[in-house]
Amino acid sequence: MSQTAPAVLRVTERIEARSKDSRARYLGMIAREADRHADRGFLSCSNLAHGFAAAGPDKAAIAGMRGPNIAIVTAYNDMLSAHQPYGRYPERMKLWAREVGATAQVAGGVPAMCDGVTQGFAGMELSLFSRDAIAMGTAIAMSHAMFDGMALLGICDKIVPGLVIGALRFGHLPAIFVPSGPMPSGISNKEKQQVRQLYAEGKASREELLASESASYHSAGTCTFYGTANSNQMMMELMGLHIPGAAFVAPDTPLRNEMTRAAVHRLAQIGRKGHDYRPMAQVVDAKAIVNACVGLLATGGSTNHAIHLPAMARAAGIILDWEDLDELSAAVPLIARVYPNGSGDVNHFHAAGGMAWVVHELLGAGLIHADVLTIAEHGMAAYAQEPFLEDATLAWRPAPKASGDETMLRTVAEPFLPDGGMRLVQGNLGRATFKTSAVDPARWTIEAPARVFDDQESVTAAFKAGELDRDVVVVVRFQGPRANGMPELHKLTPPLGVLQDRGFRVALVTDGRMSGASGKVPAAIHVTPEALAKDGKPGPLAYLRDGDIVRLSAEDGTLSTTADLSAREPAPAPAADIGMGRELFAMFRLGAGGAEQGGSAMLEAAGL
Repeated sequence: MSQTAPAVLRVTERIEARSKDSRARYLGMIAREADRHADRGFLSCSNLAHGFAAAGPDKAAIAGMRGPNIAIVTAYNDMLSAHQPYGRYPERMKLWAREVGATAQVAGGVPAMCDGVTQGFAGMELSLFSRDAIAMGTAIAMSHAMFDGMALLGICDKIVPGLVIGALRFGHLPAIFVPSGPMPSGISNKEKQQVRQLYAEGKASREELLASESASYHSAGTCTFYGTANSNQMMMELMGLHIPGAAFVAPDTPLRNEMTRAAVHRLAQIGRKGHDYRPMAQVVDAKAIVNACVGLLATGGSTNHAIHLPAMARAAGIILDWEDLDELSAAVPLIARVYPNGSGDVNHFHAAGGMAWVVHELLGAGLIHADVLTIAEHGMAAYAQEPFLEDATLAWRPAPKASGDETMLRTVAEPFLPDGGMRLVQGNLGRATFKTSAVDPARWTIEAPARVFDDQESVTAAFKAGELDRDVVVVVRFQGPRANGMPELHKLTPPLGVLQDRGFRVALVTDGRMSGASGKVPAAIHVTPEALAKDGKPGPLAYLRDGDIVRLSAEDGTLSTTADLSAREPAPAPAADIGMGRELFAMFRLGAGGAEQGGSAMLEAAGL
């Protein structure tokens, strides 16, 4: 294990200095909560009786304060493949809790929407703000003050960040995330991508496309590409909130069951009344946030976390910005290539060495902090081991000494790329994120006339009409949190990919999001300030016009136009759409902060 790399240390110290006051306020609040709610004994008899009225065989233990009572906060639904396995978890977890003298209750459920279902349609405009709703749902579940620890059952895009944000407000309690694992691999990613592009070109039918997609997304478990959901699982390991190695073990297997059992047992051990107190507030500190950032960069994870990481950090009193990510990216090599950045999916990644390999490599190079508190014994070193069953008993062994597949996993000394591929670009059009890890370096700089759109449907129509068959920077504005909830624009990837394959130099610039599964087209995303006016001042994208020359360069960090924007009037913002429940989220849009601060109305209003 090496000393911490200078860049990692420098960024961490800068975050800690910037966060000194806000972190102190957070820890002060947590200390007060711990004193006020040391256990459920402070509740009156009537309150307490309500809390265990339906607890059946656990009533006497909960009433008599015999052992810790674990809150299960679940994102179960059986429409969403990643969360369908959670249906049977609570009954098993209650049995496992009793094995160690504890009890468990489902404290509440939180929504779990699927960006894959809503992608490109109206429901996607609720997606980002579902994170705030999940955080609030978590807080409501925990507000009963009946609990001594939190088992958090969630996997996908906004669900894990929402659970983190909500649980951190109860950071005097220990918390463990309990995943369910990825579905088995389906058809090859190359084949799936080919069918999507053929459909975009009108060369494949809807029936052929649906058959291809169904062969890819085909059973219970997390989707197997390395998008936001699987990036979440990686980050929970790097933040020390998983049982080591839990991220990518398949659902409904003996090993998965034993890992969930271990999570329940561990929660019973690390509560305030145990001998190994590990409150979530102490686990999630600046070093844990930096470790998550490094893991994201080293594995080519989802760009959505350029928004989620600052939001999660804020909930713990930690201030993270894109310059921190940019500086870390320059120092952290890319050591994993997982689809859409490579050919293999997360199952192949796991088989090649997976998280144990990644953590071992990063620790060995001093690129992550080793001296951190995790829910596991032995700190971050525990995560450089892989779990297995030995005579039906859960055990761990050291990470493999060599990569099982060098097309997927490489050493820090011989990486795929020398940097993490998530760069800050900025200029007179604002600040944005550019993910380079899946983009051909020959396309890291694009300078071309702009074609400006106010919605993604218009882009698709222009593509079908042949209006984009040229070198072009496609600008899609009024897609930020305040405008329409910042939907992902992943539906644009196939047509833009087709244009690129036709030999044109193409880029995307948007104040919206792109999916964690987006790949080869250069894009400046999350542009901030967004086009829609805040405090009466529109963002620069509102002043762009068709034909303006736009330069996007990851090589020199540029996002700019040669046009003089100062004498122009801004484009009028489209009226907010209603239907699909979007009108119920108007307060979230009106109060949303900038993308770099996490795009949250809830955190803004709370002054966090």
